[in-house]
Amino acid sequence: MGGPALSKKKISVKDFVSWFEIPALNFEQAVNFYNQIFDIEMTQNITDVNSMAFFPVTTGIGGAVISGPGSIPSDKGPLIYLNGGKDLSKVLNKIEKAGGRVIMPKTLISKEEGYFAIFIDSQGNKLALHSKN
Repeated sequence: MGGPALSKKKISVKDFVSWFEIPALNFEQAVNFYNQIFDIEMTQNITDVNSMAFFPVTTGIGGAVISGPGSIPSDKGPLIYLNGGKDLSKVLNKIEKAGGRVIMPKTLISKEEGYFAIFIDSQGNKLALHSKN
């Protein structure tokens, strides 16, 4: 009765997210959206197969906006939390002007964990922001 006893192995992983891709149908519009809300300039790599624009990082987890086969924006599925910096309000306040929509305003998680907000980007993807303040 029942299966064999399974021993649990502890997995030692620094970060469970190693890379993320945000799909876009209108690549230029999506890149402009993220450049505008984060005040960045994304490096682009455009090939015959797909187009990618990379979030600038020097350490930690990286990601990109991607357009091409199978890259279909959605407001369903996993929710990616982007770093909102010291105060996510600075990014959040730029979302609507850049063509997005805030669907949950800056909300306190706890004093220890900080704040989050949820938005729809210019392509229809649902994403979140997180900051300590």
